[in-house]
Amino acid sequence: MTTGRIHSIETMGLVDGPGIRVVVFLQGCSLRCKYCHNPDTWEYGAGEEYTPEQLVNKLKRYKPYFNTSNGGVTFSGGEPLRQPKFLLEALKLCKKEGIHTCIDTSGFGFGEYDEILKYTDLILFDIKDVTREGYKNVTLVDIDESLNFLEAMKRNKTKIWIRHVVVPGLTDGTEHIKEIKKFIETIDNVDKVELLPYHLLGVNKYEKMGIKYPLEGTEAMDKEKIKEYKKIIDE
Repeated sequence: MTTGRIHSIETMGLVDGPGIRVVVFLQGCSLRCKYCHNPDTWEYGAGEEYTPEQLVNKLKRYKPYFNTSNGGVTFSGGEPLRQPKFLLEALKLCKKEGIHTCIDTSGFGFGEYDEILKYTDLILFDIKDVTREGYKNVTLVDIDESLNFLEAMKRNKTKIWIRHVVVPGLTDGTEHIKEIKKFIETIDNVDKVELLPYHLLGVNKYEKMGIKYPLEGTEAMDKEKIKEYKKIIDE
């Protein structure tokens, strides 16, 4: 029997895809993004065990909210693509129930994406950086698997919302944003681009877990600067 590990479930979410959404945070991630605000989702094998049926039975309760707001479920993490069998079964059941499906991902899974994308209405694709050096610097892993997933989305013509976290001194600056724009222009199926300002909301988790915070001393991103960068993207 397929089971998955879930870190937490957030109901009535408004920022992870269209409408009112239930956000399912799957447990486990191999990236170590310097600005990650969910280090408690990294560890594989932690969290609560669910079958796809148990999860979707829970999601079904929120269908009235989904239907009135064009909402649905968003699978986030951690990295949902690290639990592909569980994710696929849950997506299939959601589609049977008429629930809009979305995956919030960096694309760092296991390479067999076409079947998963068949049952996915929207991808929130988190671009960490567009150069090999930049990606490795942000995540401590190589960019190849993320590019592999991007090719699968292009092949399947999956609807994409791009997300990019803008961090002072790491992923900011006019030239950097222009490179991101150039990269996005190579993807046909992008519906929306979101620049997310770096914040300090997860810092206390590192203290509690006894992990050194990689961006100690970095200020939160200026939201006015984000507006300037968004103009560059939208030009």
